Amino acid sequence: MGLTLEKISNLSQTNYEHNYLIMPANTLLTAIRAYLDLAPTHSVVIEPITKGASGRTIIRLKPEGFPTYIGIHYTMERADNANYLPVAEFLTNAKLNVPHVLYDNIGRCCALVEDLGDQDLLSMRDEPWEVREPVYRSTFEQLDKLFYTRPPKDLEFQPPFDPEMYVWEQDYFFDYLAENYLGMSSVETKPLRDHAVLKHMSEALGASSRHLVHRDFQSQNIIVNKGKAYLIDFQGMRRGRQEYDLASLIYDPYMDHPSDEREKLLDIWEDVTEERPLDDILSMCAIQRLMQALGAYGNLVSNKNEEWFAQHIPTAAKLLRELVTGADYAEPILPVLDLVDSQV
Repeated sequence: MGLTLEKISNLSQTNYEHNYLIMPANTLLTAIRAYLDLAPTHSVVIEPITKGASGRTIIRLKPEGFPTYIGIHYTMERADNANYLPVAEFLTNAKLNVPHVLYDNIGRCCALVEDLGDQDLLSMRDEPWEVREPVYRSTFEQLDKLFYTRPPKDLEFQPPFDPEMYVWEQDYFFDYLAENYLGMSSVETKPLRDHAVLKHMSEALGASSRHLVHRDFQSQNIIVNKGKAYLIDFQGMRRGRQEYDLASLIYDPYMDHPSDEREKLLDIWEDVTEERPLDDILSMCAIQRLMQALGAYGNLVSNKNEEWFAQHIPTAAKLLRELVTGADYAEPILPVLDLVDSQV
């Protein structure tokens, strides 16, 4: 549905929804008029884009007689939002597939970027494998290219994936899924989060953090345009293990790839890179990523009223159960997953 700002203003909304959309829309309308040198009366239709949970307002701007643009308005409540523009410039210069930033105003915390359309990997979930396969190949080509890309020395990223970052992800799982969402007490979760096997995993993975990691490499963040994969939402980029991004896509709860498709994806990766990840490293990265995702879902549902994410908790829990069952990681993680299953 296309809306002018006047129509949005007349909608019956909560104060939160009003502030979330109207104030950023005003800022982005000012930006598009400045960029295109439009008169104040020139018609600009706005389409809200509501998917994702990055803490930013993203809308499609459709000025009459011009191409469409994506408007991004952000706040500094999340530290990684300030990284979007410098990382976008770096990735563009490195010739990775990302939307071009056409206009930015750091003072107003807004940017206009190229509109690559609405099709992402998630929207292709029900397409035949033969249709999705070349898109995954393009996606892995981008990930492989990122692996070999060297950033300028003065470009600052988010804190690297060191042992402390992995511990933070594990605590996020226990804080927001186990306690906030499932109602476990801190007395119940303490021996789980302090388990030696989780400490070992954080230290083993955190021993290496040399390469760039997208950090949220999942199906909603891969836009498909003319058959090619484009990366978006890369503001959380940092140094870490490439296997973390690979595991994020292969064990994506939104897609819920069956085991045979996960093998096909690994085959494509091996074909693109001429190597296959070590099983134990990939499994640990997948466990970490799913713990982080479940913590995020619990936080979004319990504290931010984002009910859409609740449907993905059982799927993420199922994938995590598959990874830890029969392994040492089962002892601290299965009690939480059992509670998820009991509440479905």
